[in-house]
Amino acid sequence: MLNSLDRHQTLDKATYNQQMEDLMQQLRQLQHRCWKSQQSCIVVLEGWAASGKGSLVKKLVQYMDPRGFRVHPIWPATPEERSYPFLWRFWQKLPPKGHIAIFYHSWYTRVLEDRLFKRISAEDVPTTLRHVNAFERQLTDDGVAIAKFWLDLTRKELKQRLKTYGRDELLAWRVRPEDWQQVKRYDRYQALAEEMILHTSTGSAPWTLVEADCKRWARVKVLGAVVATLGEALDRQALAPPPCPVPSPPPSQRLEPMEPNWLAQVDLTQAMAKDDYRAQLKAMQTELRQLQQQLDRRKLPVVVLFEGWDAAGKGGAIKRLTDVLDPRSYQVHAFAAPTDEEKAQHYLWRFWRRLPAAGTIGIFDRSWYGRVLVERIEGFAQDAEWRRAYWEINEFESQLVTGGYVLVKFWLHISPEEQLHRFQERQQDPFKQHKLTPEDWRNREQWAAYGVAVNQMIQRTHTPLAPWTLIPADDKYYARVKVLQSVIQAIATALKFGVA
Repeated sequence: MLNSLDRHQTLDKATYNQQMEDLMQQLRQLQHRCWKSQQSCIVVLEGWAASGKGSLVKKLVQYMDPRGFRVHPIWPATPEERSYPFLWRFWQKLPPKGHIAIFYHSWYTRVLEDRLFKRISAEDVPTTLRHVNAFERQLTDDGVAIAKFWLDLTRKELKQRLKTYGRDELLAWRVRPEDWQQVKRYDRYQALAEEMILHTSTGSAPWTLVEADCKRWARVKVLGAVVATLGEALDRQALAPPPCPVPSPPPSQRLEPMEPNWLAQVDLTQAMAKDDYRAQLKAMQTELRQLQQQLDRRKLPVVVLFEGWDAAGKGGAIKRLTDVLDPRSYQVHAFAAPTDEEKAQHYLWRFWRRLPAAGTIGIFDRSWYGRVLVERIEGFAQDAEWRRAYWEINEFESQLVTGGYVLVKFWLHISPEEQLHRFQERQQDPFKQHKLTPEDWRNREQWAAYGVAVNQMIQRTHTPLAPWTLIPADDKYYARVKVLQSVIQAIATALKFGVA
């Protein structure tokens, strides 16, 4: 593939200057249009060492408004970054709507340099490529334009440029020992690049191969492709029909005939005596504290997420879960409606940001499942958005589990009669009145619609890697003990056998 490129492509200086001036003017205008229409863009620059990525970045930003772009040079992951799934650090750097992000190297270093120097095993490569494709598809489905470039050099040109840089006292610091390894192992690195391009050049995020022996030719080709990508994205946005409000499903909505009713299978008569509850709770909290110490030693991260009906007891279960834990090693995140900053990003962005580091526990009161629950029912997500979210959520959770996380997912289920009883209790208790809102009453009126959404959520996201645990919660004592038992079992199993 790469050997078939015509590396003799050149461009004379006069033609280059004229074309570059035109392209830079277009790029500045397109950046302004992106800002006005909230179109975001990612430019990925990969290629051989000394292939001109740095000078390309300087040209790209020369005429652009610095308030609307950011350049991200990507170096080997820091110890902190290595304590998260490998895509975590790139989610932190995504551009908000209307902005442009330029990645000088990117997530592809994992299947290029890391693979060349055996920092990643061959068995991990297919999973990594699958996660990269999912990452890019999620972004493009959300409207992000992605332009990816491979800057190619002949072995002769690569060697000559490294020598030239090495003799220049102002440039020598840029030449790493790893760069000379590219010369020495040129054929192997080229084969890795070809495999990467073959598996990750998709319809929504294709690679552009750039003949970079001539720097002028390479700059014009890259800028021309960036201009074309932005223009096409803006045209697609302009031609797309305006989003129409999604009506809330009527309360009479029912499951399809072949869909199982998961909630109907939950035995809400399960209960526990108060004395038994106290004894079991104390024993399990002690065991959980001991497991927390092992999590820290083994650097194993844990995510426990709680979903459930309003007043189902999520807060009480979380309190009993954390009562004896070392507060330095866990964090509870309560998620409500997204902020303006969060709305300017992919909906998964705010959850990636709050993942626990290795050896710690993250407890999520509500989670990414809001996309297929409240956002679906209330019409905050378009039909296509919440429908594709099942796939996106499964991919996200797969990345967590294969990245070493223990993931425990709870749905706390109560009857509508028990919910009404708890609402009335809260209404009459001055210390609990703040927990009851008009939105809770409005959600209750849509119980049937939410029931359908919950059942479909469980059916589509109950996977071998990330199964749901349905908790009968009409009896709070039983529910709290069951939550603790499930978390202890999941952690103990991971510590004994390892995670996927």
